[in-house]
Amino acid sequence: MRIGRALLLTAVTLASALTLSACSDDGGKPNGSSGGNYVTGADGISTVAKDARTDAPKLDGETVDGKTLDTTELKGKVVVLNVWGSWCPPCRGEAKYFAKVSKELADAGKDVAFVGINTRDTSKQNATSFEENFGITYPSLYDPDGKLMLRFPAGTLNPQAIPSTIVLDKQGRIAARTLVAVNEQQLRSMIDPVLAEQ
Repeated sequence: MRIGRALLLTAVTLASALTLSACSDDGGKPNGSSGGNYVTGADGISTVAKDARTDAPKLDGETVDGKTLDTTELKGKVVVLNVWGSWCPPCRGEAKYFAKVSKELADAGKDVAFVGINTRDTSKQNATSFEENFGITYPSLYDPDGKLMLRFPAGTLNPQAIPSTIVLDKQGRIAARTLVAVNEQQLRSMIDPVLAEQ
């Protein structure tokens, strides 16, 4: 009996660890963090009411192109965080939408900043090639060990899979998240309501 419980506990722990580093492309409804004040729609996008949001953690460090970035310096803008890896097929599938929407919003003078979090890539060269191939012009923090993802507090809309997309409001609070690859319409549906907030 005790051996069975130990095996079950080990299996649950292993499954949890794999979920964090998984590359998901199933379009199914993701599980949310426990204890959060958010609603997950049929499209897999979770949103938080303006008065129930929590602050995003400070995400800072070296970027893929060797510069430095601190997301707390972007307060006053809507920030779109995209967790990706060059090795991840769903990340490659959604990259063209991030390239297009980020460029169109920048050209329109909107107060939106896009920031990638490149994770689990063993070399910056792979990440750089990915950005060049898909026309990604915004910066990406280089996070090969996934440590930045772990800065998000438990019970918040944290990035539990690769890819993940999180939208922060102008106060630097977590407003929306999805744990699956997005298309252009889904990406805009996450950004536009937050951008329209007064």
